Amino acid sequence: MTTVAGRPAAEPAEPIAARLERLPHSRWHVKVRFLIGAVTFFEAFDQLMAASALPVLTREWHLTTGQATFAVTAGSLGMLLGALAAGSLGDRIGRVRTVALGVAVTALASLAVALSGGIETFALFRFVQGLGIGGVVPVAATYINEIARSDRRGRFVLLYEMIFPAGLAAASLLAVWVVPHLGWRAMFVIGALPALLAVVLPRQVAESPRWLATRGRTAEAERVLAQIEAEVARTTAAPLPDPAPAATAPATAPADSSPGRLRELFQGRYLRRTVVVSGLWFAAYYVNYGIATWMPSLYTKTFGLDLTTALVYTLLNNVTGLLGTLVIALVIDRIGRRPALATAFGGTALALGTLALTGAVFGGRVALFASGATFFVFAINAGLYLYSPELYPTRNRAKGAAFGGLWNRAGVILGPVVVGAILGAGGSLTLVFTQLACLAAVGAVIALFAVETKGRTLEELNS
Repeated sequence: MTTVAGRPAAEPAEPIAARLERLPHSRWHVKVRFLIGAVTFFEAFDQLMAASALPVLTREWHLTTGQATFAVTAGSLGMLLGALAAGSLGDRIGRVRTVALGVAVTALASLAVALSGGIETFALFRFVQGLGIGGVVPVAATYINEIARSDRRGRFVLLYEMIFPAGLAAASLLAVWVVPHLGWRAMFVIGALPALLAVVLPRQVAESPRWLATRGRTAEAERVLAQIEAEVARTTAAPLPDPAPAATAPATAPADSSPGRLRELFQGRYLRRTVVVSGLWFAAYYVNYGIATWMPSLYTKTFGLDLTTALVYTLLNNVTGLLGTLVIALVIDRIGRRPALATAFGGTALALGTLALTGAVFGGRVALFASGATFFVFAINAGLYLYSPELYPTRNRAKGAAFGGLWNRAGVILGPVVVGAILGAGGSLTLVFTQLACLAAVGAVIALFAVETKGRTLEELNS
């Protein structure tokens, strides 16, 4: 029998899940979270670039409100379809390979966007870029969930999820200088840099042992997990604890080795979970992108602010969103998923409702309350990337997370379209923020019906 750091290696019969659950936090976890996080960072960066470029594109190409909406929503439509495709790919070919493929698509399409000569080609390549972005984020979140311990999964996953708002903030910060000085095309050239990560990722990040075991690749799962255990034991310089007996079972059970089917998301107990989480995704991202997509243009066109000030206000939104993600990461393992999501939706509704009631008449006031809403809505978004993969078995986990991403994208598309329609028809900003506040309130009600997952292993939740 081989040994790991002075103790006998786990027997092959020991469930994969139990062995993952007993691993202490180590430099291996940091390395993996950093590499997957770098991918997520650039996906967030690429996602926001269109909004940062929109004020310049509107002037340069003399876009109508409808054309501007088309430019923004083309990428969102790609994300919707990308999420659907990536869910199946992630469960079929693996988490890491799917993420690497999505990163390559995103990066190459970003370079193509930079070379666009008109709104039609811009929208086409943004659509292709969206395919990659929509596929990467839910599958990456699924992977991080599968390597995390149940007792600290909330903090572990959400500290990783902070990378996404950090990418948004970085895009906003960079846009403050790059767009006025180098032009909008330079932003998309920078967005092509993560093509390098598509090459590095499969070589440096091991495939999810949980996924390998579920696919019947038991020997490979054992080999990968033994390597992980050896690295963890070496970096912590301590023997690994024994797997907990209570954490045994379904991860390697023959009954769970069949390929998952999309229809399973709508059967038995999973039907309620899918309906609730879909409603949460839609409400959160409808509000988020109803605000974020139009803010730079509102600041410049409605309030007459210069481009730099508009981009600084957008940066403020994303910085407060980053803080919101940090706060939820620190508390969600203590208070639970359901209370955290319901409270954050309520806070979003309060901030936007207050803005609607007091009047969106000054750019500074809008920036203040929109930043308050962003604090809460980014917390929701990060919480959902943790929560969605928890609700489904390993064979369907990427599909479940990606199906939530489908409703996420539906909100991303519809939110800006409705706001654009209100503004294009001469509607007031009071109406814009009122309807966003109402949808956030609906999200708070839906969250009350969410299944609590705090402190339970992925196998316990789905056995």
